[in-house]
Amino acid sequence: MNRTLARAVLFGAALPFVHLVSLARGAEALLPVRVVVVTTFELGADTGDTPGEFQHWVERLPLPTVLSAPGSDHGTLRYNATMQVLGIVTGEGPSHMASAMTGLALDTRFDLRRAYFILAGIGGIDPNFGSIGSAVWAPHVVNGGLAHMVDAREMPASWPDGFTPVQGADPEPTPTPPIHSQWGDMAYTLDPGLVGWAWNLTRDIPLSDTDKLRANRARYTGFEKAQKPPAVMRGDTLSSETFWVGARMNTWAERWVRYWTQGQGVFATTAEEDVAFMQALSAQAKAGRVDIRRALVLRAGSNYDMPPPGGTAAQLLRDEQTENGFAGFLPSVEATYRVGSVVVRELVRHWDRYADTVPQEHARP
Repeated sequence: MNRTLARAVLFGAALPFVHLVSLARGAEALLPVRVVVVTTFELGADTGDTPGEFQHWVERLPLPTVLSAPGSDHGTLRYNATMQVLGIVTGEGPSHMASAMTGLALDTRFDLRRAYFILAGIGGIDPNFGSIGSAVWAPHVVNGGLAHMVDAREMPASWPDGFTPVQGADPEPTPTPPIHSQWGDMAYTLDPGLVGWAWNLTRDIPLSDTDKLRANRARYTGFEKAQKPPAVMRGDTLSSETFWVGARMNTWAERWVRYWTQGQGVFATTAEEDVAFMQALSAQAKAGRVDIRRALVLRAGSNYDMPPPGGTAAQLLRDEQTENGFAGFLPSVEATYRVGSVVVRELVRHWDRYADTVPQEHARP
């Protein structure tokens, strides 16, 4: 037994077997990865039952090989050796996302230096932006969880809502504080060329439209964009661990995204994990383990983030206790795969083109 392996056995008995084997083999080649598909939850098993965010990828791409995932709440990874695509379920919430992505980047089995990362998940959608069942590529990810918050009953009458940046005492101090500071990370801009390329590649993909979706969006009278059929779009995601709901909170979200992107962004979808996804990858990019320019965020609208005219936020919460929690749950899960898989297959099929060069908006496959 060599000294390295002996040390691992003596002090790391709890390490997964696969790591001990890797140590014993020494300089064994790393598993190559062209694309990492990142999802946040699955319902039940990975195959054969009601799908969560992961199941369509496992069954249809497919991802046949099961690997251990010590850093993931899910416990396993899925891999397609021919396509060199890796799939992960991180667990819901920013802490699960950050730990799972950090663990993956540090996993000695994989070479992720040229891998593309696609976070493919569901979320709420702003009825001022689009309709449930739509799939949205995010140019920006904005942090909606880091702020000062004053109860609306105590805030100054001139304030639009009770939220101010942590770095200020007014809702929109000028100049805009640094988006990356000791306070935290307030926004990320994804590579514009890559986001535009992914949108151009997928924007004409037809998405599922059902009687249930049509009936749901018909309630949003006066919201022209909410009443349109599902489509592939570009818009920003607001990431917050708090599941907020309601028209007033929606107005805050629109303002918050606009403020932190200095008027360049448009609020589209809600999510929990997206800031943590970008934080973890950005940190690992500094160490040369990943390339942050190769990150994409795709969110499909499973529900509206505010009630229709005449409804209340509390009633919307009660309504969403059916259909797996969200009115557009199954169509949105379908949309993330239908749209995201086109990008994955294009990257894999033409790896000679994309291995060393990140595709840009006007590039044509």
